[in-house]
Amino acid sequence: MPCRKLRRERGVTLIEMVIVISITAIIAGAVAVFIARPIEGYADATRRAELTDIADTALRRMTRDLRTALPNSIRTTTVGPTVYLEFLQTSGGARYRTQVDSGGGGTPLDFSAPVLTFDVIGAMPAFAAGDSIVIYNLNSSGAIANAYSGDNRATYSSSAAPTITLTANKQFPFASPGSRFQVVQHAVTYECDTGTRTLRRFWNYGILAAQPTPPVGGSNALLATEVVACDFSYASATALRTGVVTLTLRVERNGELIRLFQQVHVNNVP
Repeated sequence: MPCRKLRRERGVTLIEMVIVISITAIIAGAVAVFIARPIEGYADATRRAELTDIADTALRRMTRDLRTALPNSIRTTTVGPTVYLEFLQTSGGARYRTQVDSGGGGTPLDFSAPVLTFDVIGAMPAFAAGDSIVIYNLNSSGAIANAYSGDNRATYSSSAAPTITLTANKQFPFASPGSRFQVVQHAVTYECDTGTRTLRRFWNYGILAAQPTPPVGGSNALLATEVVACDFSYASATALRTGVVTLTLRVERNGELIRLFQQVHVNNVP
């Protein structure tokens, strides 16, 4: 009796354990074959979504900035692996007085001599320290009607509606057909460096006649990483007073490449 009881209560043998392990491995391998592809697909989709978000966010920011560009101030250049896009950012504008009122009052803007003050027609635009006033900007290069060179740009000093006071006497070269002026805050540059695979934004540095590559001073912030190629181009249609900025951005991670293309229409009416 004791011997039969011991035989009935014996444990699992080594052979049985090997069989169970083998069967489990076969089942696990079969399951892995079926779920590997969906997992890889999910990882690829997540990576593509992240890359698309990087490029889309950068292009949206650039588009929003370019909408505020001073007319005819956009310029681009390429230095080695780096592409630069620069423009003068505006905060608004208004109309200047061209004639005295019916009672002989008011201070019109005189284009025949240097002036220190002039009156605004309508609401006074918002100003901040360091802002500039630009009238009838036609070019982003050269010395005529070019805010970068400064012949049509004057530094704002103070304002008490309806009068604006400049920091120094200034004779603007050309009158605007619409009697308009723009308030320029500062220059902005987008730097796409495929060597470091980065897209960076610079702002609030000095306004220079020659396009800085890269700008010195001011502030800068990283906008996007993993950028392997980019193209910034600008085409203006002078007769229509409009322009088109073409932006192309390519970002890559682990062999996954995303390319986004954006066109920005800008108003060049000075």
